[in-house]
Amino acid sequence: MARFLAVFDVDSTLIEDEAIDLLAERAGTKDLVSQITDRAMRGEIDFASSLIERVATLKGLPQSVLDETSQRLKPTAGAAELIAAIQERSGVAAAVSGGFTQLLKPLQTKLNLDHVFANTLEVQDGKLTGKVWGSIVDRVAKADFLRKLSSDLAIESHLTIAVGDGANDIDMIQAAGLGIAFCAKPKLREVADVSIEIRDLRQLIGLLP
Repeated sequence: MARFLAVFDVDSTLIEDEAIDLLAERAGTKDLVSQITDRAMRGEIDFASSLIERVATLKGLPQSVLDETSQRLKPTAGAAELIAAIQERSGVAAAVSGGFTQLLKPLQTKLNLDHVFANTLEVQDGKLTGKVWGSIVDRVAKADFLRKLSSDLAIESHLTIAVGDGANDIDMIQAAGLGIAFCAKPKLREVADVSIEIRDLRQLIGLLP
C-alpha cells in the first residue's frame, strides 16, 4: 500500500520549459503567449481565460508539432532522482498540468510517473483547432486531482505533498499536507509551507516522509 502521495506541477517545476511557449514558437506567437503566461503565473488574470487565449494562437499547427515539442521538453535537474526516491519509499508520484496531455504522456514514460492529468488540445484533420477539448485543468481542478487521487489510494491528506511554482498551484499547495513552492512566484511562496530556491529537485528528497 502507498505510504504517501507527491503531486507535481509540470511547466517550470518538473520541466524547465513552459510547453505552450515552445508550441507558440512554431506558431510565430511566442512573444504574445509569453506575456499572457507571465500575467497568469503572477495571478493577474484568470488561468482558464488565459489558456483559452493562448491556445487560440496555435490554430492551424500540424499535429506533428506535438511530438516534436514533447521531445524538446527538458526535465528539471534532479527530477528523475526525486521520483525514484519517492517510489523507493513506497510513495506515489503524480503530475497535474495546466498544459497538455499530448506532451505530458511522453514525459510520464520518461520520468516513470505513476499518474498524470492535464488538458487536451483539440485536433481535427491532423491540425490543432486552437481549442481545448473538455473542461480546463485550472487551480481548482489541480487541487481536486490531489484530493481525489489521495482518496482513491486511501492516503490521508496529511501524507500528501504538492509542489508548484505559480498562482495556478495555490489551491493544490493549500490542499496538501505539505505544500512546497519551487523557485516560485511570490503569490505561491506566501501560502506554501516550504520554499525551495535552488533549482534542483533533489533538494526535496530530505522532505519526504
